[in-house]
Amino acid sequence: MLTVLAGLAALTVAATACAPQKEDTTSDKTPASAASCTKDKLKLTKPGQLTVATDKPAFEPWFKKDDPTNGQGYESAVAYAVAEKLGFAKNEVKWVTESFDSSFAPGVKKFDFDINQISATPAREKAVTFSDGYYDVQQGVVTLKNGKFAGVTQVAELKDAKIAVQVGTTALAAVRDQIKPGSQPKVFNTQIDAVNALKNKQVDALVVDLPTAFYVTAAQVEDSKIVGQLPQSAGANEHFGLLLQQGNSLVGCLNRAIGDLKSSGDLAKLQQQWLTASAGAPVLK
Repeated sequence: MLTVLAGLAALTVAATACAPQKEDTTSDKTPASAASCTKDKLKLTKPGQLTVATDKPAFEPWFKKDDPTNGQGYESAVAYAVAEKLGFAKNEVKWVTESFDSSFAPGVKKFDFDINQISATPAREKAVTFSDGYYDVQQGVVTLKNGKFAGVTQVAELKDAKIAVQVGTTALAAVRDQIKPGSQPKVFNTQIDAVNALKNKQVDALVVDLPTAFYVTAAQVEDSKIVGQLPQSAGANEHFGLLLQQGNSLVGCLNRAIGDLKSSGDLAKLQQQWLTASAGAPVLK
């Protein structure tokens, strides 16, 4: 995803210590009862430990200093808040590395859930299970301040732009379905490569989720700007969900935890703390 952050922290991966999970086809997405969500009753990758996955590098504003274990950044904070609701102390949460594009591939998972700006889509739900949403997504369009598309106010004005996106992301779908550029978008394997393409003027624009777009302009690409955000498609409500192995019964307890965080206002407070910059981008018409 982005240029490498200064002061990267080492992330220890203990995937070999994780016992494989068996698929539980009895699971659904209904929040579970409090009694069934006590720590001793949860079906976990490793008993007594909550194993959480994300990509590396882990980027701001979702994580801070490439260190998911510090509880800083929106997704790190959400992971620990969910863990606390399930009865886990901070030292009982173990982080492992899982790349973005492999996270929603079918098969046995080495984690209890993955948190990595992964939008829940019908296509992905054929292979994995998602929790309820913990963040509603808008896509932001980033250009260079002196670029030919820096003044656009309408989606149609981007039709002739060369656009960078990361492979497998909903940003790619948004570009194809909403912008419909005259030439195929430039698809990169990582967000780092997509951002560098804009930085090196290989493309005219970059499309990423809105909080990441603000971080790109603040810290990644000098003299860049957000020209706006893409409107949500009619009837669509794109959101990030915690990703689990398909059929994992833990999803009911995760939904219960997310529901509690929403109703208490704690989730909104975490968004305010870590994603406040996201409120300022106009919607492209």
